[in-house]
Amino acid sequence: MAFFLVAAGLTWVFGILKILNLAHGAFFMLGAYISYTIGGAWPGSIWIYLGVAVIAAAAVGALGFLTDQIVLKRLRDVDYHYALIATFGLMLFCEGIAKLIWGADYYAVMPPPELDWPVQIGGTYISVYTLFVIATGLVVFAVLELIMNRTWAGKIMRAVSNDPWMAGTVGINVPMVLMAAVMASFALAGFAGGILVPNQALSPHVGASFILYAFMAVVIGGLGSIRGTFIACILLGIVESANATFMAQYGGIAIFIMLAVFLIWKPNGLFPAQGGH
Repeated sequence: MAFFLVAAGLTWVFGILKILNLAHGAFFMLGAYISYTIGGAWPGSIWIYLGVAVIAAAAVGALGFLTDQIVLKRLRDVDYHYALIATFGLMLFCEGIAKLIWGADYYAVMPPPELDWPVQIGGTYISVYTLFVIATGLVVFAVLELIMNRTWAGKIMRAVSNDPWMAGTVGINVPMVLMAAVMASFALAGFAGGILVPNQALSPHVGASFILYAFMAVVIGGLGSIRGTFIACILLGIVESANATFMAQYGGIAIFIMLAVFLIWKPNGLFPAQGGH
């Protein structure tokens, strides 16, 4: 579920803008640093921890507004190769800014006391923090599905995603919708950074490992498909656990084999959205 918290914003922005944001992991990293700066290395309670994560989401969402106005707005009508180059440069820029502000040292953040203890499920001990991350991922998925499929705002976003020109002719403010989608995507990255910062080695490169799995989930699930990404994250978690149990000596090879199988069997993903190929 940790993968889904990171992948949700990535697949959201592609589904609306058709831009694959390579800098998504960098903004996840900024969300983690903002949470660390405000909440410290040991959050006093779960409410402080959640509040700091929400503040990180708001701060990174505001950065999303600036990024949209300065960078992404200029990439909407150009070939996708330019978007990949621009967002890759943005990723390097964000990592450089993080090094200037926080340095290149590693920082550790502990979960709040309410989540920092194990619980026995069957014959296995699992930390309450892990269960909390799973629950948070389920809530985020449910909220995104509700917004996209049951609300007026979701219908507008789907209309803009399917045909921006036609959406504009019926009175929809397309630039405003696209800007809102970008801000929501960045806010999700910041929130994920705030939620997942405990038990991580926080550094300017902390987003790299998460974004790798997030990209895998988005490709397997289908670019732009929230539901497909959610299912893909579950599959990745199962395969990773099986790999660690039965083939630990081979590292994470099973996940890459799984990715290769899906690229051959279903190159557009499990639930490809329109334009997600």
